[in-house]
Amino acid sequence: MQRLHVPAPVVVAVSWLAGTLPVSNLAAKRVAGVDLRDVGGGTVSGSGLYQVGGFRPLVVAGCFELVKGAIGPLLAGERAGVGALAAGAAIVGHDWSPWLGGAGGRGISLAMGAGLVAGPEATALLAAGLAIGKASHQAGLASAIALAAIVPALGLRHGTRGALLGTALVVPITAKRLAGNRRPPAGWSWSTLGHRLLFDTDPPTHAPCSAGETERCG
Repeated sequence: MQRLHVPAPVVVAVSWLAGTLPVSNLAAKRVAGVDLRDVGGGTVSGSGLYQVGGFRPLVVAGCFELVKGAIGPLLAGERAGVGALAAGAAIVGHDWSPWLGGAGGRGISLAMGAGLVAGPEATALLAAGLAIGKASHQAGLASAIALAAIVPALGLRHGTRGALLGTALVVPITAKRLAGNRRPPAGWSWSTLGHRLLFDTDPPTHAPCSAGETERCG
């Protein structure tokens, strides 16, 4: 039976459109009446959904997020370049969703979904990063280390096509870590960008000292 050949532009467009669907935010509104853009740092992600809705909504939404990432590589089939581009497009759509005014998540779950189809090593690294981050309470740092390992790991295992997929996954996730959904409270600086890159959060800010605050301010 001949496999359906979907034109490359259609694969990329469908993948991007699927990525834009704000599943976690819809779930948060459904179960808790909360917009995740108003929770914590404003990241529309599974962690935010878990915070407001608990484990069950997280599992359901997480499955949909995996599917969103897998659609492009599945439609692309053996066309590794098209699959990589489609996976990256899905993450871009998720990270800068037009339905959320350009806000979004990071795309980790989508990258894991794409990896299940085209590069299981990426999925394994990201899953390990999530697990270690949860156990160590350093989710941002653990995911940064996992992201840094994806391109070399896929390149060693699958050659150029693997490195291409890894790059397509890592670049938009890293860009969104740097850009965030909000302007840094202390303004943009190299230290702020470095902190976002490593820890996926803004550096802590300290209120100016007032007279008599000798204990806090030294």
